[in-house]
Parts: sequence; C-alpha cells; structure tokens
Amino acid sequence: SAMRNHSAITTFTILGLTNDPQLQILVFIYLFITYMLSVIGNLTIIYLILVDSHLETAMYFFLQNFSFIEITFTTACVPQYLHIISSGDRTITVKACFTQIFFIVLFGATEFFLLAVMSYDRYVAICKPLHYMTIMNNRVCRILILCCWVSGLLIILPFLNLSLHLEFCDSVIDHFYCDASPILKNSCSDTWFIEQVVIVCALVTFIMTLVCVVLSYMYIIRMTLQFPSAQQRKKAFSTCSSHMIVVSITYGSYIFIYIKPSAKDEVAINKAVSLLATSVAPLLNPFIYTLRNKQVKQSFNDILRRFAFLSK
Repeated sequence: SAMRNHSAITTFTILGLTNDPQLQILVFIYLFITYMLSVIGNLTIIYLILVDSHLETAMYFFLQNFSFIEITFTTACVPQYLHIISSGDRTITVKACFTQIFFIVLFGATEFFLLAVMSYDRYVAICKPLHYMTIMNNRVCRILILCCWVSGLLIILPFLNLSLHLEFCDSVIDHFYCDASPILKNSCSDTWFIEQVVIVCALVTFIMTLVCVVLSYMYIIRMTLQFPSAQQRKKAFSTCSSHMIVVSITYGSYIFIYIKPSAKDEVAINKAVSLLATSVAPLLNPFIYTLRNKQVKQSFNDILRRFAFLSK
C-alpha cells in the first residue's frame, strides 16, 4: 500500500486559522493591514539608511539588513495564506510546501544570527568606542552579513536533504503555513531521525545566538555601570534598548512555540504565537527602532520636509 499511497498524495490541505467565514474575513483584513504596514515600515527604514549619510555606521547597515529579512520572512508566510482565504483553495503541492518551509526557516534562522551580530555590534560600540569604526568597518560588516545568511542556509539543508525521500499518507496541515512538524506528522515514513535533526538544528541556532546576545549584554551592562555620569549610562542604554526589545519579542515567541504546551492546546497556541511572530513582530520592529532613535527620526523628518518642499 505504501507504493500506492506514495503516488497518491501530491498535495496538502492547509486548514488555516479558522473555518468561520466571518472570522476569515477579519483574519484577512488583519493580516493584509499588518503585512502592508510592516512592508512599508521596513522599506522606509531601508530607504532612509540608503539616502542619509548620517546613517552610514555599522549599526544602521545591520538594521537595514534586519528590515530586509523582516520583509522576506513575513512575505514567506503571509501572502500565501491571504491567497488561500481569498480564493478558498486550501490545497498546496508538496513541492510548494517544502519551498515555503525552506524560505521561512532560511529567513527565520538568518534573523537569529543577525540579532547576535547586532548585539556584538552594540558591544563594540559601547565597550570599545574608540576602535568602533576600525573594528566594524565595511568589509567586516559585509562578511558578518554573509555569515548570517550562510548559517541560515546550513541550518535548513540537513532537514531538506533528509525529507526529500519522505512518503506521505496524510495531507492535512493544521496551520496557516507549511511548518515542519505538521508535515512530518503527515508522513508514513519513520521520521524519528529527522525530528531529532530538526530539534538539534533549532537548538543550535537558538542557543548559539542567545549566548552571543547574553554575553554581549553582560559586557555592556558591566561597562555601563562603570560610567561616571547618569547621562552617559542613559545614552549607552538607549542605543541598546531597541535591540533588547526586538530580541525579547523574537526569542520570547519562539521559546513559546518550541517549549511544547500540552498536546491538546499545542496547535492552537502554536498558531496564535506564529500569528504574532509573522504579523506583529515585523510590524513593530521599524517603530521600535525609529521611535527610540533620534538619528532615524531626524532623517525621517528631513525626508518629509524635502517632499513637502518639492510638492509646493
């Protein structure tokens, strides 16, 4: 029967967040608005950093890349589900499903590595301010970004490599995008080994980057406490606070998803947290960075003034 099944299942059905037609309309509107706002917000940051010469330091280069990853990550998850709601067609080919997983994990993992790099950048800025420009020069920044992307790619490859030979006997995905665990549940092959690989890769990404973040902040806090004036301490902290908020949101939501609640609520909670991670976080990040950052705000005002002047 395995042979017959193997040829039978070529598409999965994505259940999404709800079956209720009224709720689906609400979900569609909510996701459409948050998606558009997060794309516009992150594109604005990318644009400001491109055109403003004041924002040429490493910190803004990383922020620009971070905004780019936020756009790609939310684009890997949300539009496909918007299409499902609007067309009513819940089927997705197995190939398309794996493609979606590939991009979601690539962008998601790269984002974690980038958050680690950004915390190292803050460490250098605060603990070695005189050498900041030489340590974090253009070449180093480019190499670090490349390392983030390569690491993201290396994390996803083992899973993809192992799962290409899976056979599927079930086709329901109880989520609003293709995720590794529902796909593995659909397989009639033995997935124990792949599941272990997924867990190891996730933990390696999570723990390695978290250690970098925590170490950087321990050094930063130690250094900041030695500053003589409260003014200096406040300034040092304010350059880090936005990054800390973003780190807390990102790590917090994934800790929640992967430290499994009871099996019964697991799916619902996973969906809810994934919804926040894919819609709210990419939307908040541009605001967190701009609202707490004088230079970005200044740059934004300058651009608006220029546009107002041009339109007169």
